[in-house]
Amino acid sequence: MADLVFQRTILKNNSSTAAVDNYFALILNKVIHYFIFDERNNLLKAFHHFHLREAGCDEAGRGCYAGPVFAAAVILPKDFHHPLLNDSKQVAPEIRIELRTFIEAHALDYAVEQVSNEEIDEINILKASFKAMHLAIAKLKNKPEFLLIDGHMFYKYKRIPHQCVIKGDGIYASIAAASILAKTYRDEYMRRLHYEFPHYGWFNNKGYGTAEHRRGIESHGLCPYHRKSFNILSNQLDIFANEQTITE
Repeated sequence: MADLVFQRTILKNNSSTAAVDNYFALILNKVIHYFIFDERNNLLKAFHHFHLREAGCDEAGRGCYAGPVFAAAVILPKDFHHPLLNDSKQVAPEIRIELRTFIEAHALDYAVEQVSNEEIDEINILKASFKAMHLAIAKLKNKPEFLLIDGHMFYKYKRIPHQCVIKGDGIYASIAAASILAKTYRDEYMRRLHYEFPHYGWFNNKGYGTAEHRRGIESHGLCPYHRKSFNILSNQLDIFANEQTITE
């Protein structure tokens, strides 16, 4: 009887050991899969056409209530790599600054341009975004032979062929680099405007429609840097228009 109990204990222990071994084998398999496959998939593509001089293009500030829209065009060497480079929205602010310095030091060429909120109101934000990209491309000293554009559409620039890439800033290094430059240059611009109109909180929200920004608009109305065509407060007059009426 004692031998039978002993045999059952051994079988039970062996069964537990097998379960533990299976569990660790499963975890090890997941770890290996991450480092071999997922990590590799997360690497940005260095180019679309190896034999062409490519410029990646992206914009920043398209959905903001205030301020200009910025765009950047970046030409990178084919062997360019930085382990932290990604879509600017996925990168911490302090890392963006580090990446901007690295990009500007190692890019073959880059340019950043902007289109004002007044022109956004005149031609609409979509056309303004494309115009900002066109201006950045035109500013490049090395003429690109191919353009990689973040998004699903683009107005052709001269005779340079292009490829639109949805979420391209998470796929191609040159587009990711352009997103970093456009974002950091625009953030700096909005932080400077903050000191002129501090009640909107632009130092933090950069002109996006956050609760802080909306409260500022409710309390102080719109200022000259707001995009009037966005109908931010359709039932509220511009505070400066009110002041002008009172003066007249």
